[in-house]
Amino acid sequence: MYYAIIAEDAPQTLSARRAARPAHLKRIQALVDAGRVLLAGPHPTLDTREPGEAGFSGSLIVAEFDSLADAEAWAAGDPYTEAGVFASVTVKPFLPVLP
Repeated sequence: MYYAIIAEDAPQTLSARRAARPAHLKRIQALVDAGRVLLAGPHPTLDTREPGEAGFSGSLIVAEFDSLADAEAWAAGDPYTEAGVFASVTVKPFLPVLP
């Protein structure tokens, strides 16, 4: 089943996000390589692909896991979570319908 991992960034965490980004992407790449990621990416604070120092307000990952508990455990071990980038993380089941 797919699960949406919806994360909201804590204020003033752009430098922590930048520092943890390589480990964060490496971890997601393992899911990509296993064919388990539907989509993933950040939410820019500004309406632009390059928000610069305005940074990001959070992230969204939609990936396949065996259970909600597995998805929650994976999210809890994310380098952004461990670095304090995320103020909150919500994990819930997701059913892709379109396209």
